[in-house]
Parts: sequence; structure tokens; C-alpha cells
Amino acid sequence: MKTYDEKHIRNIVLLGAAKSGKTTLCETMLFEAGIIPRRGRVEEGNTVSDYHDIEHDRGSSVYATCMHTEWRDYKINIIDTPGLEDFIGEVIASIRICDTALLLLNAQHGVEVGTELIWDYVDKYRKPTIVVVNQLDAELANFSRTVESAKRVLGNAVTVMQYPVNQGPGFNSVIDLLKMTMYKFPEKGGKPEKLPIPESEKEQAEKLHNELVEKAAENDDTLMEQYFEKGNLDEDELRQGLKIGMLKHDVFPLFCLSALNDMGSGRLMGFIDNVALSAVDMPPEKGEKGETIACDPAGPPVLFVFKTLLEPHIGKLSFFKVLSGEVKAGVELYNEKGNTAERLNQLFIADGKNRNNVEVLRTGDIGCTLKLKNTLTNHTLGEKGSVQVEAIHFPTPNVRVAIEPVNKGDDEKLSEVLAEIHMEDPTLEIEYNRELKQVILHGQGELHLALTKWRLEHIYKMPIDFIPAKIPYRETIRQGAQSTYRHKKQSGGSGQFAEVYIKIEPYYDGMPPYKEHPVRDTETVDLNWGGKLVFNNCIVGGAIDTRFLPSIMKGIMEKMNEGPLTGSYVRDIRVSVYDGKMHPVDSNDISFKIAGMMAFKDAFHQAAPLLLEPVYDVETTAPDDMAGDVMGELQSRRSLITGMDSENGYQIIKARTPQAELDKLFAALRNVTQGKARVKAVFAEYAAVPGELQKKLMEEYRSVELVGG
Repeated sequence: MKTYDEKHIRNIVLLGAAKSGKTTLCETMLFEAGIIPRRGRVEEGNTVSDYHDIEHDRGSSVYATCMHTEWRDYKINIIDTPGLEDFIGEVIASIRICDTALLLLNAQHGVEVGTELIWDYVDKYRKPTIVVVNQLDAELANFSRTVESAKRVLGNAVTVMQYPVNQGPGFNSVIDLLKMTMYKFPEKGGKPEKLPIPESEKEQAEKLHNELVEKAAENDDTLMEQYFEKGNLDEDELRQGLKIGMLKHDVFPLFCLSALNDMGSGRLMGFIDNVALSAVDMPPEKGEKGETIACDPAGPPVLFVFKTLLEPHIGKLSFFKVLSGEVKAGVELYNEKGNTAERLNQLFIADGKNRNNVEVLRTGDIGCTLKLKNTLTNHTLGEKGSVQVEAIHFPTPNVRVAIEPVNKGDDEKLSEVLAEIHMEDPTLEIEYNRELKQVILHGQGELHLALTKWRLEHIYKMPIDFIPAKIPYRETIRQGAQSTYRHKKQSGGSGQFAEVYIKIEPYYDGMPPYKEHPVRDTETVDLNWGGKLVFNNCIVGGAIDTRFLPSIMKGIMEKMNEGPLTGSYVRDIRVSVYDGKMHPVDSNDISFKIAGMMAFKDAFHQAAPLLLEPVYDVETTAPDDMAGDVMGELQSRRSLITGMDSENGYQIIKARTPQAELDKLFAALRNVTQGKARVKAVFAEYAAVPGELQKKLMEEYRSVELVGG
């Protein structure tokens, strides 16, 4: 395979909503360049990009897939991405390492659900962007409306480079405003005929051409002077101005095509070659501590791993971008995070499931290698002591579910498999929650979790069940109470005896010292689950030996680990042990531990016990016309609206929502807004559970205790 230098490599990522035609465009670009002999179809499951079984089952992309094409002495690396929000992690990683974003818009729908979320990340990383209006041959294609929606979301940087002469099922011609030529495509697509602009289109073409010239000129003082002098810019000057504008994130050239019928892809690839930026044109990468990593072909080799994939029968594939220098097969590089040297025995260029061996990859190129020992996504490979590339930051999960294997003996295997899946997909988080005694999956949405279940059952052959994730409730009290408990057990020989008198009270920071009995000493415990236990020793006259006080406290702590109401953790209580009795033979540590535990339990039930639940600050951003539906959903799920704001046609609604309602809330908001709402949730505090719900939860716990014996 030909080796390209850094100036002749282009890295593009195809972005857009589901069904915008990204995978079809990939097929057309590969076919046009002669990389594949015929174009596959998504419906037939034979495309280069969508090669995983789950993608064949769903009929859409789930993974970001690397490919390449070659067009007029340029190598174009292509990453095809999923269009659904549930797989946003694949999209973010791809945006991060590519140098140009191709944002596909379906001409029937314009900017769709999910496109705005994708655009947020393109804008965040300031990636040069080309807008592609696809499916102009569709029956409901509307170019003008699509451009309007693009300008509404992306701003006036959207710059029309082409417009269709006709659209809908008869689409076959576009006016190219850079070359001021009409391209007319044959019925089955392919290479177009270049024709003069028809008289009927000249006025419109001149108007849009002048707008294009002004947009190109305003990005460079020299070009602006030439424009003022000549009243126009030639083709090369226009390309230069567009390139500068794309780098500044001030120009987003807009092209027309039908990927399905192979109309316009060649012209698009020519523009990518001649105008889109290479890695060496882009600003330097940032390091974790704010350093910069120059994209220097003569510099030391630096690779950044942006994706990890586990392929059946092959093992771990690590996808990387060469940020500096060049890398040759067999080279040994150091991974500071993995604290290991890694040998890259083989280098590949990936085209979907196919891998092509190469001997060298140069600055700016994208490749992959096999079976690195300790290198994962977000790791940097280079010389020892190399600057570490700033990590890709993935979004926090939105929904959660508990998971358990159908076959109980598969617990250990499940842990291993989930670790592998997380290695591939950092947006799926696995939590082994000791408090709730559950393994909990945290994902981006219900579809994301469903995909994980599919993978476990179809790829790893492990049947699993999803069950509702429990809520980490807390228990406390609202008033003081006293209790006495005598533990006495006789069974031949020495027995067990202990008697304790305690008082419990709600604890809060700054509360007055305990005065009802003299306090000999106090121990304050910061509880691992939040809150405090304050333990007062008020024993006088030797009623209980000091050596038994730790056992009493241990019994209390055991009951606080599994509270009397629902088995949840207990917090914020002051316990004062003020009297008791012991036996010279039968008293021992276990006796006082049991007595302390039972006295605490009895007192707790008398102290107006209260169940607390985690509450989250939820911020929902939704279109103005959907604000009412959003508020209705929030209020129906025990949410308290705390504020509202408006911004650019959107309502920002702030609320406090119990965690018990969150998982259902995310799904409901996505449903009522057709996916147009963006929701963020951050833990705020523990708050009292409503009385009826507390009663219900206590009854459920008691029924489980009775069944358990």
C-alpha cells in the first residue's frame, strides 16, 4: 500500500442523525475511488462500515468504523459514526481525532433530533466542518428549508457551495459556485457532465457566488485587499480563503449530493483533497497539564489511542492517530499510564473488518495494531517521559439497571465480560454496589443498555436478566428516645449476659453537648455512606466495664449498616450509653454487642424514624414549544421545579427529582420531546421520603424479612 506524507492525508468523520446516509456515502466514496468493486447497501447488510452482527440486526450503525479511500493522490481516512444519542461515545472519540467533520443533513428533514447534540461536540473541539445536504433525490427533499435549519443551528458560517437545479425523484443537476459550473449527472450516477450555467440560473448563481467570495475574503486581510481591488477572487484564492475560514471555524462549506445514486461524491472528495485541512494544518494537540504536542513529521513518535475493540478470534485492536513523527512495524514505545513498554509488531490500515498490513504510518495518519498488553483508550504511546495527550472526556450516563446472570455460577465470568465491554465502551459504566448488593450498569439510554444485553447473550453466550436498580436510601430519626435491653442466654456452662441503657438523638453539626448524664468520653465516626455517629460513654460507678464499650458500639454500627426500617444505612445519630449491668462470669464481648444492637433497634423505632432518599438537581433544555410537556413529566414524577430560563428558542427548566424517578424520567422526556431534550442530573442531597411511600417501603422490607426467615 502506498505511503502518504502528512500533507496528503485527510482525516474526516461522517456525522449526522440516523438515516442521514453516512454509511451509504462511505460506500459511494470507496466505490468511486475503486477501493471496492460494487457498493453495498445497508438494507442488505453488506456495507464495509456496518459489519457487526448487531448492525445487521438493527439495520443501522452502532460502532464508529474506520476506512480509507484514495482520491487523486490523497489518502482520505474516513470514520463512519452512529447517529443515535445512545452511542455518543463513539461519536465523541471520532470527532476528537479527526481533522474535518462532514455533517450530513437529510434534505427531507434538515437538522434532526440528535444533530444538535453532535454539533455541540464539533463546536467544542472547533473542528473544521463541511455540511453535506444528502438525499436531494428523495420525494420530500427541500434544499432551502434544510439550509435555513442548518444556519439556525450552526450559524451564518454555513456557506453554500452548491445548490440543486432540481430536487426530488428527478434530481440530477447542481450549480457549483466555486467553479461556476453546472454538473449534470447520468441517470445511474457517477462522473457528471460539466455544462455552462443555464440562463435561468445565472442571477441566482451570481448572487450566491458573490456571497461565497465575500465569505472567503473576510478571513484574510490580503484576500480582502485583492477582493476590493479586483471585485472578485479566482478559484485558487477562494480555496485559500475557505481553508483559512474553516480553520478559524468561521466557514462551513455546504455541498449537495445523493449518496444513494452516486451524485456529487467525487466533487466532495476533490474539495476534501484541495481545501480540507490536514493534521499539520491544525492547532497542536494539548497535553494533560496544558502542554502542546506539535504535529511534527520530524519529531519523536507520539501515538494517541482513541478506540479499543475486541474482535472474536483476533483479540484486542487498538486504533490510534500518529500525532508526531512516524511509526514503523516492530517499534517499541512506552505507555506511561500503563507503565509498560509496548511493541507494535504489526501495523494496519482498517477498512471495516478488513485490515491491510503497512510497514510505516506517518504524522497525521490513522491506523491500528493488535494485542497491546496494557494500553487502553485515552493512552499515549511514545518515548519514555513523553507528554500525555489530554484524555477524551465522555459524558456521564443517564440511565441505570441492575444486571444478574441467569445461571448463578456465572457471576465471576460476568465480571470479566463486563470489564471487557467497558474497555471497548467507556460510556458504559459498571458499578459493584455493596450497599445495594447489585451489579449496576450505567448507560446513555435504554437502547445503549439493550445493546449491552444483546452483546452478552449473542457474542458472549451469557443469558442475563435486567432488574430494577435499587435506591440507596438512608435512615435517621427526628426525636430522642431511650431503650433498655437485657441479653441473657444460658445453655450449660458459662452463658451470656449483658444489659445496656441508651439514649439516641438526631445529630446535627453544632448541636449542644449532651448534658442529661455526665459524659466520660466521646467518639465521633464519619460514616462511609455520609453523616455521623457520635458515641458518648456516660457510664459511672463501673456499671459496665470500659472494655465492653467498643462491643456495644460495634453492635450499634452493625445495625446502622442494615437499618431497622428498610435495611438501608443509618446516619446522623448521637448515642449515649448511660447505664447497664454485667455478670462476673457470663458477660463478654458478644453479649454486649448483641445488647447494644437490640437496644439501638428498639430506641430507633421509638424516635420518629425517617427514611431519606437521594435527590438530584435536574436541568432539562428543550425547545420552547415543548416546555409544557417537560414540566408535566417532571411534576408527575415528584419533581420540584426550582427555576426556568430561556436561551435561543429553548427553555432551561431546573428541578429537584428523587433518584427513584430518574430512570423513568429520562425515557419519558426523550419520548415527549422526540429526543430533542437534553437532560443533566447531579446529586444534590438526601431528603425525606413522603410518608405513604415510606410506609410502603417498610412493609416491603418486612415481607422480605419474613420470607427470608
